[in-house]
Amino acid sequence: MHKPFFFRLLFLFFSIVAVAQAPKKPTASEIYHDLQKLNFVGSALYIAAHPDDENTRLISYLVNDVHANTAYLSITRGDGGQNLVGPELRELLGVIRTQELLEARKIDGGHQFFTRANDFGYSKNPEETFEFWTKNEVLGDVVMTIRKFRPDIIVNRFDHRSPGSTHGHHTASAMLSLEAFDMVDNASKFPKSAAEYGLWKPQRLFFNTSWWFYGSQENFEKADKKNLVSVETGSYFPALGLSNGEIASLSRSMHKSQGFGSTGSRGTETEYLELLKGSKPSDNNLFEGINTNWSRLEGGKEIGAILNPLEENFNFKNPSEMLPQLLKAYPLVSNLKDTHWRKIKLEQLKQLILDCGGIFIEAVSEANSINPNENFKVTVEAVNRGNADVVLRSVKNSEGKMLWNESTVLPFNEDKKLEITVNSGVHNPKYSSPYWLNEKGSVGMYAAPEALIGLPETPVLEQLTFELQFGNATIPFTKDIIYKFNDPVKGEVYRPLEVLPEVTASIPEKVLIFANDEAETVSVIVRAGKDSISGTISLQHPEGWQVAPSQQTFQLDRNGETKTFTFTVTPPRSQSEGFLKPIVNTEGKIFDRELATINYEHIPYQSVLLPSEAKVAKIDIQKKGQNIGYINGAGDAIPESLKQIGYSVTAIDPSNISAENLQNFDAIVVGIRAYNTVPELAFAQPALNKYVENGGTLIVQYNTSRGLVTENLAPYELKLSRDRVTDEFSEVKILAPENPVLNTPNKITQKDFEGWAQERGLYFPDEWAKEFTPILGMRDKGEKMTKGSLLVAKYGKGYYIYTGLSFFRELPAGVPGAYRLFANMLSIGK
Repeated sequence: MHKPFFFRLLFLFFSIVAVAQAPKKPTASEIYHDLQKLNFVGSALYIAAHPDDENTRLISYLVNDVHANTAYLSITRGDGGQNLVGPELRELLGVIRTQELLEARKIDGGHQFFTRANDFGYSKNPEETFEFWTKNEVLGDVVMTIRKFRPDIIVNRFDHRSPGSTHGHHTASAMLSLEAFDMVDNASKFPKSAAEYGLWKPQRLFFNTSWWFYGSQENFEKADKKNLVSVETGSYFPALGLSNGEIASLSRSMHKSQGFGSTGSRGTETEYLELLKGSKPSDNNLFEGINTNWSRLEGGKEIGAILNPLEENFNFKNPSEMLPQLLKAYPLVSNLKDTHWRKIKLEQLKQLILDCGGIFIEAVSEANSINPNENFKVTVEAVNRGNADVVLRSVKNSEGKMLWNESTVLPFNEDKKLEITVNSGVHNPKYSSPYWLNEKGSVGMYAAPEALIGLPETPVLEQLTFELQFGNATIPFTKDIIYKFNDPVKGEVYRPLEVLPEVTASIPEKVLIFANDEAETVSVIVRAGKDSISGTISLQHPEGWQVAPSQQTFQLDRNGETKTFTFTVTPPRSQSEGFLKPIVNTEGKIFDRELATINYEHIPYQSVLLPSEAKVAKIDIQKKGQNIGYINGAGDAIPESLKQIGYSVTAIDPSNISAENLQNFDAIVVGIRAYNTVPELAFAQPALNKYVENGGTLIVQYNTSRGLVTENLAPYELKLSRDRVTDEFSEVKILAPENPVLNTPNKITQKDFEGWAQERGLYFPDEWAKEFTPILGMRDKGEKMTKGSLLVAKYGKGYYIYTGLSFFRELPAGVPGAYRLFANMLSIGK
């Protein structure tokens, strides 16, 4: 039962870690699996709000059991989440989570789409969500995706009828899907996508429900299920010992930045789908009554007569024996009148022709990055490892220009290599960087070129087309130009070939805090994107600030070389905020981007171009104490931020916490989610409490209420909740105006809560001992006031502070009031 899929899975699983861009080298079982997909003419679209919201069990079932053309539409890229694998947040985290979704789809076999919606952070209901998302634009993106992908069935992850019971983005995603379902066959709704992709009418819309939505398994068992369809997704492959649940867990485990590593499940598993629109299938077949055979297409019956027997009589020992029939089907598929399915099936068929023919073709650049309109060398490799007679007729660039046309026979198993020169041309977009970051968007929406909306990533800019002749048939095969090198440990490593600027510049410190009137030196790093480049570098600055010198010259000899230049920046006397922006002038052109790279083994190497800037803030701030100990949690930039205002910060080894080792610190800060992620803290609280009792100050930042390594977070009773305030503009009420944390050494006022980013705070305590003093009250619209965002307690000679305020977002964003309040917390009792 589907036993060849196991080998395909192993191939994918072991290849994705080190060689995420490696070319496909399929086994016979993988070829069989792809043939099954070729012979299924039907599509399914799964819709939810974020990366990691998708049900990988159901997606894997649709792809690998049903063989449907399946995609996941994630409304956002997850930019507002947190990062358990590194320091990246916001835009760069969105890039990571985008790539994690693409790696997940490589495992379960689905496709991936997005809208332009920006994950601005948690929202409590869809009304709040649509205050930031431009609803009509996001709805238009959903409608466009449905018209473009043409699914027969759509499945929502969330319930459109339950606003306020879950993340507002979740409910909003289901509401958008429901609205779009009734629009996609109406030419007056979003006419541009109707004109480009045509109208479409999905047959069914489902809600992928479960006991979780009913509150408990017991409630679900009692519920009326007459409108539910049940699907068995626990398929087991006896000869191989692999279940669909294990496939799904490997896919879900790609969401590493969110800590979604998953253990594979075995045995019977049932997914329930509530029918929202369309006719209910009578036999739990989601595609019942929908023609998913070749006969669905005009001219398809003849194609099916050729290809269906190949599946029924597949030869696992010698898949190449079906090559003549695949070549026979090629002109028929090429002439299908249905342009949508013609494109899909033609690509599937062409890949099978290569695979069954044992043909390997590849184009490798000599450099890992190039500039626009630059000549570069590419090594073309072609090997015929099968028995068919194959001729390499020509090689063309992506514009169709002939680069090589000396027809040559590809003898059996002889490696044919050519070196050709390619010009990178001028593309749109110009660079390989994520397209949705090229222009400045809003808090809730990304800007994107119309032609790229919905795509998971920027299309590969450099490709070559190989024309191969099989008998009388000449077939074009387009391949991405890639870069590869040999790593002494990993061996052959593949990376995408990237088109990048001739020069970039960056300020390493993204927030520069000036706590007094003294000038400071600011470093600017200039990086060459080509050999032998020179020019000038200057710093654009806010009004009232002074920068010297006004500009400096640079000369860089080698691609990738960097040089650091220092400027003296003098702040104004009064409090002020703004941005420093490096401007590079070279060869008559202006460059104002910085290059950020993302390099994790579970996703492909990424180069991201961002506006080059650093926030500068002159803050009226006083502080007491100097030496701060920091216990790192799930990862944040608080230590670097504290250093900006003159503190000495030392990382504390969690396994070496004792009252004696802590005594020399003026204050100790515990990083975000440390009590969720640092096992040693299960045993360290007595020592931390003793430190406070002896006169120290301990500041514990937010933790989630689930998965704590210990319930004893404080010297007094303290219970966490899921209370949070997501509106960063919400009014803050001062509950304890005389408390020293609001008065010494900085007087905290309402002005200090202006300009906060993304939210006020999260996971506030909702129960605490009488020894705690609640300092601040805050709430979201329509909710009761929470008082647990900042709690202060005297313990012995020292102070214990618990805060759910989102300092981990506010300090890196350079929010002056957040710095002033944090300095007061560190200074309390001094």
